[in-house]
Amino acid sequence: MDVDPIPFEGDYFGNYDPAFFDDTHIEEPDASESESSDEDDDDDEQNGGSLGWEPEPGEPRPDHDATSSPGTAVNPAGPALPTHAHRTTVEEYVKRKTFSVRYPKPAGEPMEIDAVPAAAAAASTYRAYAATVDASQSGNPYAPFASRLDWQMARWAKLRGSGSTAFTELLAIEEVAERLALSYKTAKDLNNLIDKKLPNGRPKFQRQEIVVSGEAFEVFFRDILECIEALFGDPEFTPILQLVPERHYADGNRTIRVYFDMNTGKWWWATQKELEKENPGATVVPVIISSDKTQLTVFGNKTAYLVYMTLGNLPKEVRCKPSRRGQILLAYLPTSRLLHITNKAARRRVLANLFHTCMTRILEPLAPVSVTGMPLASGDGVVRRGHPILAVYVGDYPEQVLVTGCKTGECPKCPVAREEVGEDTDTNRSLRNLRKVLDALDMIDQGPRAFKHACAEAGIKPLAEPFWADLPYTNIYHAITPDILHQLYQGIVKHLLVWLQDAFGDAEIDARCRRLPPNHNLRHFSKGLSNLSRVTGKEHQDIARILLGLIIDLRLPNGVSPARIVRATRAILDFLYLAQYPTHTTQTLCLLDDALTAFHANKDVFVDLGIRAHWQLPKLHSLDHYRRSIEHFGTTDNYDTQYSERLHIDMTKDAFRATNKKDELVQMTKWLERKEKILRHEKYVNWRLQPTPIPVPHRHPHGRPRDSADKPRRRIDLTRHPSATVPLDQLQVKYGATYFRDALSRFVVRRNSPHLTPAQQERASASIYLNFQKISVYHKIKFWVPDPDGVALPGTERRDVIHIRPVHKNKYGDDIAGRFDTALVRMGTPDSSGLDRFCVAQVRLVFKLPPQALHTLFPGLPDVQRPNHLAYVEWFTPFVHAHRDHGLYKISRSLRRAARLASVIPVEQLERSCHLIPEFGPIAPRDWTRDNVLDKAKNFYFNAFSDRFMYKLVF
Repeated sequence: MDVDPIPFEGDYFGNYDPAFFDDTHIEEPDASESESSDEDDDDDEQNGGSLGWEPEPGEPRPDHDATSSPGTAVNPAGPALPTHAHRTTVEEYVKRKTFSVRYPKPAGEPMEIDAVPAAAAAASTYRAYAATVDASQSGNPYAPFASRLDWQMARWAKLRGSGSTAFTELLAIEEVAERLALSYKTAKDLNNLIDKKLPNGRPKFQRQEIVVSGEAFEVFFRDILECIEALFGDPEFTPILQLVPERHYADGNRTIRVYFDMNTGKWWWATQKELEKENPGATVVPVIISSDKTQLTVFGNKTAYLVYMTLGNLPKEVRCKPSRRGQILLAYLPTSRLLHITNKAARRRVLANLFHTCMTRILEPLAPVSVTGMPLASGDGVVRRGHPILAVYVGDYPEQVLVTGCKTGECPKCPVAREEVGEDTDTNRSLRNLRKVLDALDMIDQGPRAFKHACAEAGIKPLAEPFWADLPYTNIYHAITPDILHQLYQGIVKHLLVWLQDAFGDAEIDARCRRLPPNHNLRHFSKGLSNLSRVTGKEHQDIARILLGLIIDLRLPNGVSPARIVRATRAILDFLYLAQYPTHTTQTLCLLDDALTAFHANKDVFVDLGIRAHWQLPKLHSLDHYRRSIEHFGTTDNYDTQYSERLHIDMTKDAFRATNKKDELVQMTKWLERKEKILRHEKYVNWRLQPTPIPVPHRHPHGRPRDSADKPRRRIDLTRHPSATVPLDQLQVKYGATYFRDALSRFVVRRNSPHLTPAQQERASASIYLNFQKISVYHKIKFWVPDPDGVALPGTERRDVIHIRPVHKNKYGDDIAGRFDTALVRMGTPDSSGLDRFCVAQVRLVFKLPPQALHTLFPGLPDVQRPNHLAYVEWFTPFVHAHRDHGLYKISRSLRRAARLASVIPVEQLERSCHLIPEFGPIAPRDWTRDNVLDKAKNFYFNAFSDRFMYKLVF
């Protein structure tokens, strides 16, 4: 702060013309808001079939169609949903190998090594680290720890162990430290060893005072340039660094653009183009900043204000996982509420200026190097001229308002009038004019009245010095990005649930919740939804998976057609799931726009019912900007606030618990520095024990790193030993496998003689003799389901489970109802797509034939072709067409002369579990429970929203 900012030529702030982006959908230059439980459910959850007391159902409301209901003020139901065939065609482009275009050289090329020998010599590699920690060259891979046990004990103490006092007391027990041959006797000794012997991989925190309005505040922060060097130079990230912008297309004619990682967006290409004009060979280093407050104590008001940073050069799969350490805690900001300032307006202004003053001090080193560049060495010692540029700012709505300087209730990105926020949709709205805003901020020297008037004209608050004002190539109104957690789950879904409860009533929605069949991917709300309090984002995510099925066939008062409510709900869910796609194309972005348009076309039904008086919801308006952000910065998983929310646990809450709660920030920063040293040393130790070179990965169809041997694939896991051995005559009683013998006989004939006609196979099955009396059965199948588009990296597969469990007793001797899940069975030809490939079946039995029976039943087949694990399933009818309003497929049991059709199939034919929503009618029958609904209900709707993978799979 003692040095004036380095001046630079040109306007790099915000009035970009279309040529700057070299693509479409850009505004004109003068344009003025987890997983369900795995493993076994607990006994209470298992016993959820007993619903207990609930109110008696009311009389069903008369149901009238909107087109034939005289005397009711009902608007048309709005535009129809996209057809299944159209959705399938659009989704197919996501799965194709892309045609990529890389920015031409010398962008991202290494510099001459001789030009910066110091930087090259100082590159953070494992060999340089080894020379630091093992100065005596003893060859000890655990140095400076004396032995493997010495290191493992230290690692446990700092990452998993109890507090310092408890650890010291443990080592003080007679002969503990001696028998373990530890090089430290107390927690203090261990801390000293870490502080003095382990080098800093990431910069230390600085503690400075910031004076605002005559009051001093303490801020803890790290040097942002050193943080950039630490991330860029981490050897773990060397093979996966993204250094050059790319354009990806789904077709050879380059008409359908594909977006995923940040370097596939328009912003990176445009910024690279601008840098190359004056500094050829530049490497763009997009800096992503996020800030948020979090509560430190359950009781009391201790809070922490955190600022995180990461780089867009890291793939999003690295940035979203805390274990990959792709994020750095950059600063702790002051959390003072300034209650001594009695005037609320003055207090808000001082708080805003305090925030921007702190952020200016933290980010000001970026200003000169954004233009001139700085030597950046990757983990392999290669040096490039990096240009760190603030590209994205991640935060919830209060943070966005604070950062941009707009007023609460307004849009942080565009100048839409406050009374028009949320009233309609326009995804091509121009963003705020940054040049006009900067001119208004320059009026601060003209006096308070002129300054305030100029800021009001520009549409912002009178900020003394916004931190982004002097950052080159940064347009803060572009940098504000979508927030899935707060805008969708904690925003629109939260509002929608309240509106639906007001429209249909709590009692019937809760009754349907209790009667939904269980599924591994869904949370069962055994007490309904109306009793939930302080609902989290995860709970709203679980509610969204069943929300549409809860309102199908419900009736509105006065004969008002529910079609528009159903369509509005479906549109919001479509937008929610589409917005979270890990890969988008130009066409899927059009689907995103269509979903938003469909909601706005149907939303006025809530006004007609008296539930809403207006639509001035900033979180609803924010959906207009999703497409633009995806086109500029890649898909929304590049900048989701859920990642920073997760980091609060590792970097703040755990750190606070380790302090004595006095002057806690000093202790928290020291605790975090030690933890980072231990994590870095752990990677070094692993490298010493397995010194294999870091491989250069192949590229997968969308250009991201992937090892060709690790291509994601569906995997099925069964326990090594069966769950039970059951006599054949007990299969019908325990598992409901009524036609097991006939179904198995038909399977044997089909497998041995596939050339026979169905009639011939039927006659041949009558002569099959089963030479065994018992079979081994399994009560659970685990699946590891990859991304349906085949573009996710290894390790991102989703876990799924199918339960096949008969009635049994819990530890208290109570009967627990049986559970036989439904599944998608792959039926179609390899070239079929969408739901045409599948049929739904209820899995009644998973079993394995005795070894002697395999030789008898399949004598002509080699061992590798004999079936291993088999499943007895009961079929549902095929998918025919989706409903015009809610878009779900209606199915029922496949029957022949009132008997359920059943078959035996290989377990490999099971694709994954699926969820069926019963057709409840106007009122859910009160004799239905979660345990018997699959047997009592006649018709079902296939739930395409059970999880994001299912949503993509069925289209």
